[in-house]
Amino acid sequence: MTHLESPPGFDRRRFLQGIGLAAAALALPHRQSQAEEASGVAAFSVAAPTAVPPLAVIALNRMGFGPRPGDIAAFNALGATDDARLSAYIDQQLNPGSITDTEYETRLADAAFTTLDKTLEQLWYDHVLNNGGDYTYRTMPMRDTERVTFLRALYSQKQLVEVLADFWHNHFNVYGWHYNVAPVFVHYDRDVIRAHLLGNFRAMVEAVAKSPAMLYYLDNFTNEAGGPNENYARELFELHALGAENYLGVMSQDDVPVDGEGRPIGYVDEDVYEATRCFTGWTVNDSRYANTGVFHYDHSHHDRFQKRVLSTTINIPHDQGPQVDGKDVLDLLAFHPGTARYICRKLCRRLISDNPPNSLVQAAADVFQAQKDAPDQLRQVVSFILHSEAFKTTWGAKIKRPFEAVVSAMRAGDADFTIKHGDADSDSFMYYYGQTGQSLFRWPAPNGYADVQEAWQSTTPLIMRWRLVNWLVDQQDDANNYRLDVLGQTPVNVRSANELADFWIARVLGRPMMATDREQIVLFMAQGTNPDIPLPLDTSSSVQSRLRSMVGLIMLSPEFQWR
Repeated sequence: MTHLESPPGFDRRRFLQGIGLAAAALALPHRQSQAEEASGVAAFSVAAPTAVPPLAVIALNRMGFGPRPGDIAAFNALGATDDARLSAYIDQQLNPGSITDTEYETRLADAAFTTLDKTLEQLWYDHVLNNGGDYTYRTMPMRDTERVTFLRALYSQKQLVEVLADFWHNHFNVYGWHYNVAPVFVHYDRDVIRAHLLGNFRAMVEAVAKSPAMLYYLDNFTNEAGGPNENYARELFELHALGAENYLGVMSQDDVPVDGEGRPIGYVDEDVYEATRCFTGWTVNDSRYANTGVFHYDHSHHDRFQKRVLSTTINIPHDQGPQVDGKDVLDLLAFHPGTARYICRKLCRRLISDNPPNSLVQAAADVFQAQKDAPDQLRQVVSFILHSEAFKTTWGAKIKRPFEAVVSAMRAGDADFTIKHGDADSDSFMYYYGQTGQSLFRWPAPNGYADVQEAWQSTTPLIMRWRLVNWLVDQQDDANNYRLDVLGQTPVNVRSANELADFWIARVLGRPMMATDREQIVLFMAQGTNPDIPLPLDTSSSVQSRLRSMVGLIMLSPEFQWR
């Protein structure tokens, strides 16, 4: 970013505060978390919005990663009323097979990733058994998935699929750089997460349980009758199904209150211990067996005796068939009303606000339970949430996490950037992005990245995304074309500071900016000149540089952070 003298009347302190990117001394009022206090990191608040934007802006920012040029007009052309447009867009996005995705497919071919089409058995054979000791080759499936995820979010027309893939990856989080997870990560992303994200939750949770990625990450591959390992069972209850909100502690199973249908209202530690026994023998076909990398059930390591989970006795008659104990537990959890509320609360939090209305959560949970056997259960639940009044009228109750902020900035700027391997700019981009705090598939704990704004308001993630955006607006490829071609996209009849600010505010935000913030943007662009007089944009490198910086500032404004 070019450093310029501040013009007369330009309040630099106020402007930096307004976009939430000042140094610690300029921190806006914000109650710091214990973690922030302990680390000495200052935190910022993102000011609340003053008005709800057009529905197109809401839909494109929450059902996707923000509009690209032309997307708002395309949304508005879908119907005569807001309700008709939203309904048509929801139907389109919930039927991704009907969407033509030419630009993404062209860029995918150009990126030439090598592992995305390999079966699980091929991934195992190539990257586990025959990697020649080359760690880069062993982890290539993870590396490919990481970079193609950016390409999909940036260029795919199937935006809701990408939002939901991000959601479910965090819900069923595995650390992608785990030594035994990285070689099979393509399978986890393609055949487990993406294959089920609009399907049936019960089918999805079993696919997760049997995936080598999860079996290795949470150690169930070592869970045997002679040495039980509760890691997977614990997270199955606490994170994947009922959620910690339904954990009742260490009380006896017999003391757990029941609902009107006689089901325990929550779970206790004893349920986890008993479920652990149910999943003994669920492992990976690795070097102990035929070494194919697929799910393997070893009955000789299974605890064959009766168990009691959620007040239900499992294994009657004694020693029932292979995998049945574990599948019984998955049934109990997937069909429990507490799981329905927990999953729907998280979906509402992702799609609407940090604190969604309880009435909507319960209504969505009712759909979740009523459609528990439907092959498109999750599609129906998501559709219900997106059609809700809360979706249409809520704004500014969430901020963008780093992945959303960076991708939406690139989409707004119509970035020309095929992120791939063997490309210096792509490597630099991944390096800068890695400093923002949300590196893809790299959260080491099983709970996934936080989905509330308090987790992302500290100084570091905001400053690091600022650095990355400024790198993007200034970076040129091998042909000296800018990755975000700000000058080339600015109409020739837009040259004054007022015109430049208004054009790029409309492009980036899809709506007007608050007057006080717009004033600072104009002052920055005018640099002390009359804001209505045309600037020498076509001939002055300093004005061109200032325009790129101005666009970067708009992309880091509070208005751009809301979703």
